Amino acid sequence: EIIDKLMKIIVIGCGKIGRTILEGLVAEGHDLVAVDSDPDVINSITNISDVIGVCGNGADCLVLREAGIESADMFIASSGSDELNMLSCFIAGKMGNVKTIARIRNPEYNEKSLGFLKQHLGLSMSINPEFFAAKELFDILKLPSAVKIESFARRAFEMIELILKEDSEMCGVTLSELRDKLDAKFLICVVQREDEVYIPDGNFSLRAGDKIGLTATPAEIIKLLRKIGVLRKKSKNVMILGGSRTAYYLAKMLGTIGTSVKIIEQDKNVCKELCDKLPNTTIINGDGAQQELLLEEGIRSMDAVVSLTGIDEENILFSFFASSQKVPKVISKVNKQELESIAGKLGLDCIISPKRTITDFIVRYARALENSNGSNVETLYKLMDGRAEAVEFIANNEPRVTGIPLRVLKLKRNILISVIIRDRKPIIPTGEDMILPGDHIVVIAAGRRLQDLTDIIA
Repeated sequence: EIIDKLMKIIVIGCGKIGRTILEGLVAEGHDLVAVDSDPDVINSITNISDVIGVCGNGADCLVLREAGIESADMFIASSGSDELNMLSCFIAGKMGNVKTIARIRNPEYNEKSLGFLKQHLGLSMSINPEFFAAKELFDILKLPSAVKIESFARRAFEMIELILKEDSEMCGVTLSELRDKLDAKFLICVVQREDEVYIPDGNFSLRAGDKIGLTATPAEIIKLLRKIGVLRKKSKNVMILGGSRTAYYLAKMLGTIGTSVKIIEQDKNVCKELCDKLPNTTIINGDGAQQELLLEEGIRSMDAVVSLTGIDEENILFSFFASSQKVPKVISKVNKQELESIAGKLGLDCIISPKRTITDFIVRYARALENSNGSNVETLYKLMDGRAEAVEFIANNEPRVTGIPLRVLKLKRNILISVIIRDRKPIIPTGEDMILPGDHIVVIAAGRRLQDLTDIIA
């Protein structure tokens, strides 16, 4: 794909999150400069990735000048220190005409003073990987039938990912037969079968084990899940293993909808802190690796178990044990990509990765900045383990796309217009529908990068 406008982006702090952000933006084709105070980290990154490395303190104006701050378009501070990130962004904003993004993780900043800080430090945006991960988990626990949920046009329309079980009535049926049979307004717009991703047509037949991406309004999704017999009520009793920041945010969110939450954490001091901050949550000081403790604390009576320790392998093992105890919904935090496929082979179908969530968010922001003169990218989600994407555009008055029946538009391969949202009312399009200026359009693309709505035309 031809990229109209490469951006120069500086990333400060190259830990786990910083590296993932760098990889995501390199894949988008941008010019990247990585800054870290550890020379070994810089050597490692420049050997593996197509980035320029600068060793030094991200809040030092000489280091920022060496990184090329005067000509940069975007500046991302993702070190382990909130304060260093904010200071780096403040200095970067003074030295260059640049969009600044700071990773700010401390719950106190996020709850009390973030608006003030953003305004006075000139921050374009703050990101909090743990909060984003908790939000993703919260959405899944409200609709446990899904393994992933994404929203478009301010929640007027949703996409969920499901994995088809052996006994699913969707198996062995073509998509056109399925629509007639179920009489619901939905569209299956992307399917992952093992390592292949398909944008299916009406003749495509589903199989057990397929991961499907399904779009509809929230009400139609509930109706459809009920019809195919997989609708599960929101999780009322949730056990969280590991008292991380993500666990704190998630417990707080679940508390607002009356869910009973139990957190098991090994560190006594962390337990005390959580007890103070979460008075309505049960905090147990103990080792989640001890199966007797999990059984004693009622793992078998839980609607959901979420493994959020800092070690991926532990999370996979805890989740495997929870599945063996017939817990209806098991979710595991796994950051290492190579471990995700192992988790899948063990039958753990619901995995979240805070690193990937935050990278998708930044890629979406960068894509929107790039095409500020064209059709605006409103939202962008990576689907099917990153092999496809759903992009929401707002259509402008572009004669190559608007006012033309969709059957006449010649679309590129592996592109699907999944929905047109007009005046907050979603339309699952047919060949007779057309895109009008001001419409929100959700486009699904497999194996290609969409920067502007016109990129869909062959």
